[in-house]
Amino acid sequence: MTLLEERKSAIHLLRSGQSTKAVANELGRTSRWVRKWRKRYQSEGWGGLQDRSRRPHCFVHQITEATKKAIQKARSELEAEAAEGKGLKYVGGQAIRTRLREEKVFPLPSISSIERVIRLAGMTRPYQHPEQVKIEYPHLDIKEPQTLIQVDIAPHYLKGGERVSCFNAIDIASRYPTGQAYAQRRSQDAEAFLIHVWQEMGVPKYTQVDNEGCFSGGFTHPYVLGKVLRLALLVGTELVFSPVRHPQSNGFIERFHRDYDKHVWEDTYLKNIPEVEKQAQHFFALYRQRPHSRLGEQTPRTVHRKPTRLPKGLQPALRKHPLYEGQVHFMRKVLEGNIISILNVSWSVAKANLDQGVWATLDIKKSGSKLVIFDAAPGVSNRKVLDIHPFKLSEPVLTHPSPSSRRSPSIFSGTLRFAARIFSHLRSGTMS
Repeated sequence: MTLLEERKSAIHLLRSGQSTKAVANELGRTSRWVRKWRKRYQSEGWGGLQDRSRRPHCFVHQITEATKKAIQKARSELEAEAAEGKGLKYVGGQAIRTRLREEKVFPLPSISSIERVIRLAGMTRPYQHPEQVKIEYPHLDIKEPQTLIQVDIAPHYLKGGERVSCFNAIDIASRYPTGQAYAQRRSQDAEAFLIHVWQEMGVPKYTQVDNEGCFSGGFTHPYVLGKVLRLALLVGTELVFSPVRHPQSNGFIERFHRDYDKHVWEDTYLKNIPEVEKQAQHFFALYRQRPHSRLGEQTPRTVHRKPTRLPKGLQPALRKHPLYEGQVHFMRKVLEGNIISILNVSWSVAKANLDQGVWATLDIKKSGSKLVIFDAAPGVSNRKVLDIHPFKLSEPVLTHPSPSSRRSPSIFSGTLRFAARIFSHLRSGTMS
């Protein structure tokens, strides 16, 4: 039995009602030893039973003017990179310390010292809610598993300071999760993760993502139809883009991130992506088997049942996927001038009100594509059309292999076999 296991055993015995003396006798320890670990457990929980570092708790170093300037410069660079979409959104003490380490600033100041420097320099800003006006966005009413899977990215730092992007997904009806960690968050990383999601969790009716460039295709070209959008059309799921800067609309995955952060990252020191994956997969396995109050005390694994999965072995294509018939959806806010922004293009919504939340569907067909803007989400019986715009495409649209009900297992399996052939051709470069 290790020392940590021995301490845990002492707490288990104490909590079962045994006296300090009885526990000491059973473990061959002194009563003073038992009281010490009981006190540590009472004040710090299970983490308090771990060995503590014998290094001094604080070091008195006066931060030099040169280090202060390096801190302020790093903060400014991180803010600019975040604004331009070049890096993660972290600009606080931990991110600054990582940048200083990369630039070989020595001695490295503590995070609290860094935060004190940027506060005194007036470089912090008070928190502002991303949306001052409360917007009611249309949303899907989901009751069955494999109808809507929400996907999002939780950024983290490894022990050495390297940034890592943790992609997570959850079925909002079954609460069944999955996730993978990547060194970056490029479109090919998003593709790889979504393929993993559809292989692990099944291909849902809707797959919801946010508006990050890796999902949307970027923010420069108008009418951009990115790699993830094309992949979704190929696979047969309808991509749903969340409202801009409105995480509440992706609320299930946002709440799941908190559990993920607590069980995978809190009080752990992960050195590389394999360590992240090992810790995360252990958490996912436990989470799937945990009875959930919102599921009537059933487990996510039980409620999720048997999904129609994407075939194994698929990889992100090296070339751009062709366009297939299908639908893509966008939740958007009506801006000044009664417009909404979709695919880097402004679209008029004459019948809508300023700050109204609307649901827009891009209907891609061989016979002609169009953007239809509604006041409500699919499934609402009395929803109204607010505007319709033709959507011109500069490339052909292919008929989807399963034009009828995608819920038919036999038809949908044919779709997946066809998708596998398309991926194979694209990867080998033999498709014209």
